[in-house]
Amino acid sequence: MQAQTSTASSLERNLMLSLPATSIESEINSRLKKIARTAKMSGFRPGKVPFNIVANQYGFQVRQEVMSEVVQQSFAEEVQKQQLRVAGMPRFAPANSGDAADKFEFTATFEIYPEVKVGSLAGKTLDKPAVEVTDTDVDNTIETLRKQRATYDPTDRASEKGDFMVIDFVGTLDGAPFKGGDAQNFGVVLGEGRMLPDFEAALLGMKGGEQKTFDMTFPADYQPELAGKTVQFAVTAKTVNAPKLPTVDAEFAKTLGVADGNVETMRTEIRANLQRELKKRLQAKAKDQVMDALAEAAELILPRSLVENEVVRLQDQAVQDLQARGMTTKDLQLPAELFVERAEKRVKLGLILSEVVKVHELRAKPEQIRATVEEHAESFENPAQMVRWYYSDPQRLGEVEALVIEENVVAWAAQQMTVSATPKTFDEFMEIKR
Repeated sequence: MQAQTSTASSLERNLMLSLPATSIESEINSRLKKIARTAKMSGFRPGKVPFNIVANQYGFQVRQEVMSEVVQQSFAEEVQKQQLRVAGMPRFAPANSGDAADKFEFTATFEIYPEVKVGSLAGKTLDKPAVEVTDTDVDNTIETLRKQRATYDPTDRASEKGDFMVIDFVGTLDGAPFKGGDAQNFGVVLGEGRMLPDFEAALLGMKGGEQKTFDMTFPADYQPELAGKTVQFAVTAKTVNAPKLPTVDAEFAKTLGVADGNVETMRTEIRANLQRELKKRLQAKAKDQVMDALAEAAELILPRSLVENEVVRLQDQAVQDLQARGMTTKDLQLPAELFVERAEKRVKLGLILSEVVKVHELRAKPEQIRATVEEHAESFENPAQMVRWYYSDPQRLGEVEALVIEENVVAWAAQQMTVSATPKTFDEFMEIKR
């Protein structure tokens, strides 16, 4: 086999390979003879079909298979010999050289992985908020859980935040009803934010049986046909129902999965859950900052083939997401342009992370993977069963390994960056509005 490599661009390479035609023809004949030993055709006994008939019947298919295998194998051997790191799928094409009767020639066009210069993170800041879970945060969570389990009793008083109202309403735009602007026996809990703020605000202070008409202007980013427009609503408050929250006692604790109903055990478990959620959010925030810093500091050229592959993957993922939401996606073609920027960012970060992990030996250790799995399993009723579930599937375990690697990279980057610890309350950091 003869090979010649040329450079088309900074990453693109052209590899020409020349193979003796005799070796290919020999392999084709060998396979045809093997087929002939068992071939069945009308008018002939099994295995007695003349070779020329077998060749006419199966020759084209066998030739295509052999040529494809020869091309793939020869290419793989040569790039390994030249220690070329191929990015994406190569494009193969036959090459005509004039005297090709005794040889088979083809070219492979492909990209190689780029050199990645990670760059310095010195001078970049990593904000790691100083947040603690307090007794007040536990109390607030318990109050939220009580509200989620509230029952409602009819009341004669005026409605207030937290009440459950049943209403009829009709909206009109320039005196005419508009689509989606009316409903009967519609239930809404005031303060939950399921309706537009101005609509809910107008319901406050109404009593059962009372009617009210008010104007409301839709936000500028609302659906196009109503965005920024002022409409009029006529509302009838059919009933106002006051919430009745459950008492924090053994029965309440049992509804949260505490078998013996111990309230202190319940508080301990709630605190542990809040700490887990806080840790996840802190890790995610740190990861985003580190990835942005690495992307800004690094220098590399993106292989076009990898970006194109990532665009296709993101397109497929988007279609699957739409299908999961019940939308019809038959023959749906999402424009590639929608995904190019995101694809470029993902490919860039992937190449940077790969380089950082390799150079600084940040691969996930078995004990790190085990600790992460066990930590995640703690939030389930049967942690040991959950651990076995992870270790029973290499793909699931691979996802955990990827998370551990990211944490290793963040820990390494934090040593290079200036870390600031801004004090924040749990609600501030988690963006909880009460």
